[in-house]
Amino acid sequence: MNLTRMHLLIAAAALMLGGCASVDRTFGVAPDIEVADLTELPAPTAQQIYRLGPQEVVDIAVVGAETLSGTFLTDAQGNIEYPLLGLVPVAGMSPTEASRMIADGLRGDYLRNPQVRVIPKDLPSSSISIGGEVVRPGNYAALGNVTLLRAVNQAGGLDEYAKHDDVLIMRTVEGQNYIGVYNIAAIQRGNYADPKLYADDVVMVGDSPNRRRIDRIIAITAPVISSTAVILNQLIR
Repeated sequence: MNLTRMHLLIAAAALMLGGCASVDRTFGVAPDIEVADLTELPAPTAQQIYRLGPQEVVDIAVVGAETLSGTFLTDAQGNIEYPLLGLVPVAGMSPTEASRMIADGLRGDYLRNPQVRVIPKDLPSSSISIGGEVVRPGNYAALGNVTLLRAVNQAGGLDEYAKHDDVLIMRTVEGQNYIGVYNIAAIQRGNYADPKLYADDVVMVGDSPNRRRIDRIIAITAPVISSTAVILNQLIR
């Protein structure tokens, strides 16, 4: 099912309940967001690469050369003052690229086959942000094979007023922002595959104002609750 059809099917489902409540299924599209005709959200071509910057503390380890290993601070321009090589410009490089550059500088005149590792002290951990109607909203580590159901379960599961057919996954791929709309109840039943999540994804579980409204009605009319109210409550779950 492509993402555009998903929107249409959700809208159709809302219309079937039109006799019970008026449901607004419109959605806004910001200028930099594309609603694409895709079978699934595009996966990142690679995990987000960390880039070194100015005033950053890094550990540099050179196997078998303790005098060339240590902790260094990049200057305001992102350079490292490194033994034997002098000023080494690492700003904008990944740790792997910086390791390769230092190894190339040491190779030949100083070491035959240098093995260098550059490790930032404050390397941020990869995470997925989960918000909306879940029990414990927050940021969760993107470790291993993370899927939508697993992520929601990690956040304590769906909250009481979660709207099962209004679960969003927001992702940026190559500078383009995408939003996928999913019916988590259908995924739980096995009707659709459980979508994979990646670092920096944002998951938002929508709120069901109709369920809140019904609960308020039931609370007010509890002593004389009618079968109509019960049926309506079942329809909007």
